[in-house]
Amino acid sequence: MDVAPDHTVAALHTDEPEVPGLNARETLQLRHIRLFGATGAVLMAIGALGAGAQPVLQNPTQGVRLLGVPARMPTTSLTIAMTGTVMVVLAWLLLGRFAIGRAHQNEPARRLSRSQLDRTLLLWILPLSVGPPMFSRDVYSYLAQSEITARGFNPYELGPNQALGLDHVLTRTVPTIWRDTPAPYGPFSLWIGKGIWAVTGDNIVAGIFLHRLLALGGVALIVWALPRVARRCGVAAVSALWLGAANPLLLFHLVSGVHNEALMIGLMLAGIELTMRSLESSEPMRGKSLAIFVGGCAIIALASTIKIPALIALGFVGMALARRWGANWRSLVASAAFLFAIAAAVTLLVSVVSGLGFGWIHTLGTANAVRSWMSLPTAIGVVTGFGGVLLGLGDHTTALLSLTRPIAAAVAAFIAIRMMVAVYAGRLQAVGALGVAVGAIVLLSPVVQPWYLLWAVVPLAAWATRPLFRFPAVALSTVVCVILMPSGKDEVPYVIIQAAIATVIVCGALILATRNLLPWRAESGAPEPAPAPTAYSGPS
Repeated sequence: MDVAPDHTVAALHTDEPEVPGLNARETLQLRHIRLFGATGAVLMAIGALGAGAQPVLQNPTQGVRLLGVPARMPTTSLTIAMTGTVMVVLAWLLLGRFAIGRAHQNEPARRLSRSQLDRTLLLWILPLSVGPPMFSRDVYSYLAQSEITARGFNPYELGPNQALGLDHVLTRTVPTIWRDTPAPYGPFSLWIGKGIWAVTGDNIVAGIFLHRLLALGGVALIVWALPRVARRCGVAAVSALWLGAANPLLLFHLVSGVHNEALMIGLMLAGIELTMRSLESSEPMRGKSLAIFVGGCAIIALASTIKIPALIALGFVGMALARRWGANWRSLVASAAFLFAIAAAVTLLVSVVSGLGFGWIHTLGTANAVRSWMSLPTAIGVVTGFGGVLLGLGDHTTALLSLTRPIAAAVAAFIAIRMMVAVYAGRLQAVGALGVAVGAIVLLSPVVQPWYLLWAVVPLAAWATRPLFRFPAVALSTVVCVILMPSGKDEVPYVIIQAAIATVIVCGALILATRNLLPWRAESGAPEPAPAPTAYSGPS
């Protein structure tokens, strides 16, 4: 069926050609960039000893002669952590020159190899993997909700205060705002947490370590699936990994922040890769091909039992399947029924076997109690309400939010449906349409946390190559990463100001000191000869 091209394709996507690797000078610069970012990650881990999201009780560094020093110097610790944060972000931006490809006058662009990027990513992840949590205290909620589950209480009815008691060691570590709220996570997440609690008990440090291992497993799935999906979309693996996996948002919030989004996104992306492998195969969809497709759909459904947004991916997979089956109403209904059966079976199995039932469906809106500045409808409602107070009209913020949020939800639903239709018509690939739809849903939802942006950035990194997407994604990731406090809570204003001033001075000095080692400026003149082009192999 011939269809007109969608303007979204031209605006966001173009195939990336194979290009030569880096020359000797660029390789040396890459090593310096790698070391610069790794130094920043080490500084973040050190600063987190005093300025991170440390537990209220069972802090292993408290009273230790050397490791306990940062906690007694809050301004210095915050400065170290913020300096490291800026260094990692700057290193990531510099790495982008080699990941996207650098054109020199009349010569083609050159790009670093997959192995070079993998080594860089590993070196930046390691320090954050052993340091204290940063930027969020959600991991302590995971620990408390896991014990609630293990004790046989219903985590979808009781918060830590009611189930464990106010003086319990895990309740004390949970942020006050979440101590009386039920768990907003799916049964698979709490089921895994229950198993972790069975191993660690009330040992907070051990619990954090195992939850971080789980998050690293999710990151590993992202690193495995993202380049494979990207190559199916005609995008260079390293540019997709740079924007999706090496993104400081992922390093700071999924690795250091220990969020269960890591496993959710990893499973979702792995499921998309398997379904795309089957759908794009020239062989009939039966036997092994059908098993791969069903397995991919089941993995996506499993991801949705961690957090429900992953389920959206099945809608786009279903549209691609309907197109393969003939692109008519009959194929559409058959595809919807087929995927609904898979999702229902997986959800029922996890909900029943875990013993948690379906109470999680009623707690999905728990986080809406927070007024998030990154949420477009919430920001409009709050700013407009504040304007009414200034004009003497009274505070009507709540009424305005009840108006802006439903309108935003309707707009997001419209965009998502339109993207599904584009997949069904063959104008967009499923992963690209999914990224656009999820991006709209995230920005127009009532609550937006920084790591929610990865729901859209990671799949779009595998498809969208135009500056119209990449530039805003890079800019937003950069701004969000450098303005958040590593403690995961509000700091004393004068401490923030002092640390920010010191960070600017130190980072400015570092830029001056490395002006001849790192590519802070675009090079002029004839470059060194590049090595011969090396073709990268397709997904395996």
